[in-house]
Amino acid sequence: MSGKLTVALGQYDIGWHAPEASLAAAETLIARAAAGGARLVVLPEMATTGFTMDTTQATPLEGPVVSRLGELAKRSNVWLVAGVAAREERGADTEGPCTVNTSIAFDPEGRVAAVHRKQRLFAYGGEHQHYRPGTTPTCVTIDGVRTALFICYELRFPEIFGAVARNVDAMVLIANWPAARRAHWDALLKARAIENQCYFVGVNRIGTGGALTYDGGSAAFSPWGEELTPDTASGVPLVTLDVHKVAEIREKYPFLRDRVF
Repeated sequence: MSGKLTVALGQYDIGWHAPEASLAAAETLIARAAAGGARLVVLPEMATTGFTMDTTQATPLEGPVVSRLGELAKRSNVWLVAGVAAREERGADTEGPCTVNTSIAFDPEGRVAAVHRKQRLFAYGGEHQHYRPGTTPTCVTIDGVRTALFICYELRFPEIFGAVARNVDAMVLIANWPAARRAHWDALLKARAIENQCYFVGVNRIGTGGALTYDGGSAAFSPWGEELTPDTASGVPLVTLDVHKVAEIREKYPFLRDRVF
């Protein structure tokens, strides 16, 4: 492996409670990104429904929506990270039936490689009343890049990123982050890259859903906190991560050694 990973920032207008329309949009985006050279395509939180508190929209992890996402990854021969409201008869982190907000990583064969269950639920919007939180962080190696998965509101809690920082080269956070709080999004993405000395990729949605407006702002930052300039020739913003840059920064500035959490 080269230690480099080209990532597509796959923000789009998710169809509200419309999985078929959302999957069709995702299919086009993934194909374009793959044609442009992406090895990992990242889609937003709840990429097939929008951020909904209607848990009847949740889909089984073994169901057709998740299978379709896997097929899209396989068809374009890419890694795919996508958010799904999922229903589990017996949750990995819990006992009994539950609904969870997930970030799922699919490998280029379309297989589920990792499932992250959102640990910090957005009580301000009532998420804690409808979804069950995950209890553990989730990491997966993507083409040699050690990657941690996170979801939206978790961005506000530095301790959960710090818990895995030493063991990863990149962090990927998917979101439905409203335009009204966009300034916070911009500041926190950069902060998480700087404090964890790794690449930080944040992919948000655009459009409207559930009476909220979203204006994207998807971005990636280097381990030094510099925003990466995307290549937009394919119509989908692409950025390239380099694990050697992570090692270089951490060796020169060994700040993580002093972390207490």
